Amino acid sequence: MTSADHDEIEDSSAPLIEHLAELRTRLMHSAFAFIIGMVICFTVWNPIFNFLTHPLCDAMAARGTADCGLILIKLQEGFFVAISISLLGGLILSFPYISYQMWRFVAPGLYKSEQGAFLPFLIASPFMFFLGASFAFYVVTPLAFDFFLGFQQPGSVLNEDVTNATAGIAFQGSAQEYLSLTIKFIVAFGLCFQLPVLLTLMGKAGLVSAEGLGNVRKYAVVAILVLAALVTPPDVITQVILFVVVYGLYEVSIWLVRRVERKREARLRAEGYYDDEDEDPLMKEFDEE
Repeated sequence: MTSADHDEIEDSSAPLIEHLAELRTRLMHSAFAFIIGMVICFTVWNPIFNFLTHPLCDAMAARGTADCGLILIKLQEGFFVAISISLLGGLILSFPYISYQMWRFVAPGLYKSEQGAFLPFLIASPFMFFLGASFAFYVVTPLAFDFFLGFQQPGSVLNEDVTNATAGIAFQGSAQEYLSLTIKFIVAFGLCFQLPVLLTLMGKAGLVSAEGLGNVRKYAVVAILVLAALVTPPDVITQVILFVVVYGLYEVSIWLVRRVERKREARLRAEGYYDDEDEDPLMKEFDEE
């Protein structure tokens, strides 16, 4: 190995057993951080639950319902609501530290250039997840809950004319079911917002190209429609919103991959590896090396 190679890659000649020991240590630190975050969220699960019910309470208040209380169908349901909030909150609180532990384990095995390329994606991934989760909580869930509550109807008071009596339909939601639905919205949109990060990273690795993504656009539309039907409740409004958002992210991903390709082409030109007559400049770079 030349001195240049030695400067470019970090020293990681530790035996396999030391790598496994380091992995165990970092996993233990991550698990400990997750448990701490879970305990913290368990102590304040009531305020967190109250915060998560804001979209429902606002939608019910807009329809003239003052009480937006949820009910416990099973005796142990309240406990499992607290546990669910603790698990989700603990993961969110500990995620930065877990990401740091993952990075510290993987980074020594990467080239300096690879570290510089991978680190921005590691930072962008949680940012895009929180962006998608915020979009779901503040935009999508109020629209979805208002749509669902639209199927309520007031009942008429029974009198002598029984033939004109109507049964009322009122919302009396389960706390656990509501929490499950809200978390489903948040996680679904958070994961969907990872699309630009994933495709851009694949484009940087040469696994996909902007031209290839553009050529399969019609298949991507079908896949996004299927995704919207699977991860959202069966209402058209939410499915349309998710489709529009994910398809927009797909187009943004094509633009980002094209930027990556242009930067790579400019770098190859500057280093003298790129030839306009070659169909694949990456293969020329490989041959030169």
